[in-house]
Amino acid sequence: MAVEDEGLRVFQSVKIKIGEAKNLPSYPGPSKMRDCYCTVNLDQEEVFRTKIVEKSLCPFYGEDFYCEIPRSFRHLSFYIFDRDVFRRDSIIGKVAIQKEDLQKYHNRDTWFQLQHVDADSEVQGKVHLELRLSEVITDTGVVCHKLATRIVECQGLPIVNGQCDPYATVTLAGPFRSEAKKTKVKRKTNNPQFDEVFYFEVTRPCSYSKKSHFDFEEEDVDKLEIRVDLWNASNLKFGDEFLGELRIPLKVLRQSSSYEAWYFLQPRDNGSKSLKPDDLGSLRLNVVYTEDHVFSSDYYSPLRDLLLKSADVEPVSASAAHILGEVCREKQEAAVPLVRLLLHYGRVVPFISAIASAEVKRTQDPNTIFRGNSLASKCIDETMKLAGMHYLHVTLKPAIEEICQSHKPCEIDPVKLKDGENLENNMENLRQYVDRVFHAITESGVSCPTVMCDIFFSLREAAAKRFQGDPDVRYTAVSSFIFLRFFAPAILSPNLFQLTPHHTDPQTSRTLTLISKTVQTLGSLSKSKSASFKESYMATFYEFFNEQKYADAVKNFLDLISSSGRRDPKSVEQPILLKEGLMIKRAQGRKRFGMKNFKKRWFRLTNHEFTYHKSKGDQPLYSIPIENILAVEKLEEESFKMKNMFQVIQPERALYIQANNCVEAKDWIDILTKVSQCNQKRLTVYHPSAYLSGHWLCCRAPSDSAPGCSPCTGGLPANIQLDIDGDRETERIYSLFNSYMSKLEKMQEACGSKSVYDGPEQEEYSTFVIDDPQETYKTLKQVIAGVGALEQEHAQYKRDKFKKTKYGSQEHPIGDKSFQNYIRQQSETSTHSI
Repeated sequence: MAVEDEGLRVFQSVKIKIGEAKNLPSYPGPSKMRDCYCTVNLDQEEVFRTKIVEKSLCPFYGEDFYCEIPRSFRHLSFYIFDRDVFRRDSIIGKVAIQKEDLQKYHNRDTWFQLQHVDADSEVQGKVHLELRLSEVITDTGVVCHKLATRIVECQGLPIVNGQCDPYATVTLAGPFRSEAKKTKVKRKTNNPQFDEVFYFEVTRPCSYSKKSHFDFEEEDVDKLEIRVDLWNASNLKFGDEFLGELRIPLKVLRQSSSYEAWYFLQPRDNGSKSLKPDDLGSLRLNVVYTEDHVFSSDYYSPLRDLLLKSADVEPVSASAAHILGEVCREKQEAAVPLVRLLLHYGRVVPFISAIASAEVKRTQDPNTIFRGNSLASKCIDETMKLAGMHYLHVTLKPAIEEICQSHKPCEIDPVKLKDGENLENNMENLRQYVDRVFHAITESGVSCPTVMCDIFFSLREAAAKRFQGDPDVRYTAVSSFIFLRFFAPAILSPNLFQLTPHHTDPQTSRTLTLISKTVQTLGSLSKSKSASFKESYMATFYEFFNEQKYADAVKNFLDLISSSGRRDPKSVEQPILLKEGLMIKRAQGRKRFGMKNFKKRWFRLTNHEFTYHKSKGDQPLYSIPIENILAVEKLEEESFKMKNMFQVIQPERALYIQANNCVEAKDWIDILTKVSQCNQKRLTVYHPSAYLSGHWLCCRAPSDSAPGCSPCTGGLPANIQLDIDGDRETERIYSLFNSYMSKLEKMQEACGSKSVYDGPEQEEYSTFVIDDPQETYKTLKQVIAGVGALEQEHAQYKRDKFKKTKYGSQEHPIGDKSFQNYIRQQSETSTHSI
């Protein structure tokens, strides 16, 4: 989700690999083992949870999680929990990485020591405070100072056990005194508006002698501080929960008698129990945090136009997109934003055709066609991943779910057979599974997305033209992608393709490995099947599939998905499951006397309808056809005092739904908006709050059919499969070019050296593919100019922002370490520039 920032949109995303934990403290019971899972949290809001690994003190998770981050946050935190069947699960320890430290660990495996967790160290949120010091003359004519402390509001406090009823205590504290006052409790909100003022007498006249230590002229104001503690009022007998504190020395009032600022809440200063750092074990993580600062579209025109015309440049190696692949350390790095940008503008097929054709011309042996990690193969992989994800789900998901649920033994390696297992039975089980998956794939040709078919058509044509003596090359050029790099990896690791929610158990994983190997070999159409297996038991098993019908099915399938002029995909469109999951919905009042209460329901969204069910697998209780969705918008928290709510607006009423967390809410809103984008009657205005007690809470209109009072948020592209922001992808490509500027300059030198002196290449230049030095030089010059212009815009934006930004404002509260780092960098930059 983009955050608008004076014409600049800021996107945050995070990709996490949760590896394993080791040396967790043993359980005090006789078994000593634990059943552990790991959660990912934005501050204290859980956004992902791994599966439970049972009976282990070194659990392996191996799970990946990606999300767009829809709000500001201070910490990315990971908690290891021990499941307890009878009581609440207990926390073993946590890893909390401050936002500003995420770059330190960027994309590398790191072991983090687990830290102790106590309520006093878990804080989030910010407080708006005003202080005013004024002189007061007492009845006896003595001058005293009074301090007025106004707690205005708080934002972003945590939800504790599903609720937040906050209040604040305000204390004036010094070496010899402590005087506390308390606000009212604000119910069911984590953004409380207190707006309460408390008065404290700061200096005492010398006649005041209640206690001997006040027998001096006046208390030293510099030693006093205001302390604000936030609490969650609990109904439980354990007492109220601490939410954070802040301490402000009265020195801040030296320059002026009034002071006002926003503060981040801080953990308690008394320090948690001192534990040795290795007491709790450690957790291996790989975190990639990305922040994109995106200008408006016109800034990107020169660079974007250069990239989009890459397919038309002769030779293609002199194009901007190909040059990006040459300078990036890994081809994958270039392929991801390139493919997204070219797909968005409908230019991916001509570009891939051009680079694939150039690669085929350089290939000497038909058996090695598209086997390397070239730019062409990485771009095709990325296109299949983006455009083919729904196709993959429709084709494989039913079979994978059946394999995971039926759990039949399929081990065919005699050495690995368990006691009581029969090799013949296992072979038969595996053969049935392979047949099921093989037929699902070879009968799915008609559902293959058009963009993939167009690419496969160009691969087939280029290969057949280059190796005219090999009748099979037109098949192997396509099968090396669709079987080897699309279906086989998805069968092998279904969780990476969202076919299963988590890693499969070891037995199922082994079954899927054997199926994947067999299907891959069937799809490869290699002449000597048995020779393609290292293991003799696989060669024996493969005898089942040596019939001609399997080869014919593969060829028919490959012919269908690589033919041009295919029939309209809409004529064979079947429901595609886009998303499903458990959420809470409010009864819609369809029954005349029904209670409008909240209930957990299982929601399913296909490209045909949005339904909810009592539980997974049940018949739908209610269905909304996609064409009846008029808008999908957030619902203001004040409506039901509940976070992460959104509304699906239909002609007669709105359905109010609460997602589990902010990431889930954003995902559902995005995909529902996307799938209903082309509806004829989409609304332009809506009510951001609910209709309750006879009126709309937002505009107070009494009629439930009153037109909305706020404009609907901007729509997304209407293509369900591709939610791509062209400007964001161009910004990412600019960032890549900018980070590899020295390589671009080296490539320029190489062009000069090649065209002037075409003798043996200098070693440092031979790493670049340069077919036409003059054309390549011309493109490089334009790329460097376009990147330089954008670099200047970013630098100017930073300078302007630096001038306008105030530390202690709502956007940058006191205690914001990332902003303090930013200030330091900017002042260093401005010093250098002077």
